[in-house]
Amino acid sequence: MIETLELVPALTRPDLLAPSVAAALHGWEGREPVERIAVAEIDPDVADTAAFAARYGVPLEESANCVVVAGRRGGEQRQLACVVLATTRADVNGLARRRLDVRKASFMPMDEAVDATGMEYGGITPIGLPAGWPVVVDAAVAAAGSVVIGSGLRRSKLRLPGPVLAGLPGIEVVDGLGR
Repeated sequence: MIETLELVPALTRPDLLAPSVAAALHGWEGREPVERIAVAEIDPDVADTAAFAARYGVPLEESANCVVVAGRRGGEQRQLACVVLATTRADVNGLARRRLDVRKASFMPMDEAVDATGMEYGGITPIGLPAGWPVVVDAAVAAAGSVVIGSGLRRSKLRLPGPVLAGLPGIEVVDGLGR
């Protein structure tokens, strides 16, 4: 059975946002108005992309995943958030590794990612990441008319135009991140 996403302006439902996501939306500095970002409550048991898409009828081409990648250089851990369409996988050992300037990059372990971001695993989003975290967004996400991404919580999702996400301060849009 396909359910409908009940979308409302994100700022009207702070209970559906991780605290850092709510803070980022309240202090919004994007090029587009924050009102273009909506949130919908979902069943947390279907927060993973494939299950979510099937349950709510959202095409994978309109779903984006934010993954946290890490690597070490000179004893220092470096991290990078990568946002790609759900129809692709992040080029971790190519583009992301080079962007981090490390010899080997890998997905950050779940407990570390949750601890570092203050968000729930399966809901990590580029909005509200810690200050100074680099974020790369695949050009296909930036060009999408609308994408669904995490809200920082497993029990909700954000929907926003790709250009709104790409217009966030500190976002770098790159070709070829999603493979």
